[in-house]
Amino acid sequence: MSASEIGGEIAGLARPDLLQPPDLLQPPDLLQPDVATALSPALPLAPGGELDAYARRTLLQQERAIGVKYAAERQRTWPYIAVALACFAVWISLFPLAIAHILPLWLGCVLSSIFVAGGYVIAHEAMHSNIGRPGTPQRFWNELTGQVSTIPMILPFSMVKTMHLLHHQHCNDPLQDPDAIHAAPNVVMAAVRSWLNRQPGQGGTAARWRRHCAELGTPEAKRALAETMALQLVVMAFFFAMAWSGYAIEVALLWWLPRHLGLTYIHAVLSWPPHNPHDKTGRYDNTRIFKSGLGYYLSMGIEYHLIHHLYPHIPVHATRRAYFEMKPLLEMRGVDCSAH
Repeated sequence: MSASEIGGEIAGLARPDLLQPPDLLQPPDLLQPDVATALSPALPLAPGGELDAYARRTLLQQERAIGVKYAAERQRTWPYIAVALACFAVWISLFPLAIAHILPLWLGCVLSSIFVAGGYVIAHEAMHSNIGRPGTPQRFWNELTGQVSTIPMILPFSMVKTMHLLHHQHCNDPLQDPDAIHAAPNVVMAAVRSWLNRQPGQGGTAARWRRHCAELGTPEAKRALAETMALQLVVMAFFFAMAWSGYAIEVALLWWLPRHLGLTYIHAVLSWPPHNPHDKTGRYDNTRIFKSGLGYYLSMGIEYHLIHHLYPHIPVHATRRAYFEMKPLLEMRGVDCSAH
């Protein structure tokens, strides 16, 4: 696979003068250190000791060999498609079931909140083309999976993908990283910040995303803005029609509230912890390995998020296995792996 295929997802969204990611799927013996690894100072091994350039290059080759082993092309990714389509069908069914008083509203609210949060995790794989690369027969399913998974969030896949790939390019940059807006001193304030960022105004997420899209200036960014406006207008019309028909409580508990609960989970559990304190931008320190109070499954594997930032082509279900195989190499680079 060529470098253009791996970097194409970001290249289509970002300015051409920005560095593109290296080819992560070359044979390990052909890999060269990326720009950041080759030029940046070595991380200290111990007091007074550092890794020289040769050692860093050797570690990078071994590290990337593990990345190749767990790449999406070598993993089963069809379950993401099946889960996305099944959950979307169940989510749609919540509305008639609740209106017919077959499904309790409280249960529908819980399920819908789960679909919002879980949908982001599934769409995340599609954002990185882990379900189907461009030009492959699986590409249709990659795009369909991403699109249906983000509808409960009331955000189009194109916008979520654009912002997420920008996050990878500028991780923790206070001005260029779209997720930097969620920085907070603790998880409670991260949840509060998530809610405040959804309010209208120049300091909110909507204004920031518009700025990012304007700065990108690409056709993909413009399309993302147009699709966001179109989707949200359609959803507002649906909300109004439901309320006019006497189902305001139903639509509030089945979609409006779950969306906010799900987004709060995404920001406070999936976005904030792995990047806290949001002040480092290096390849090996912009994301951390940590122990989540919710555990591995309830935090949807976010404890090993560093692996994802190092190798986005590794699907989330494989990051834990990749981490434990890569752990000795990361420790030699000075990465804090004490949490696991």
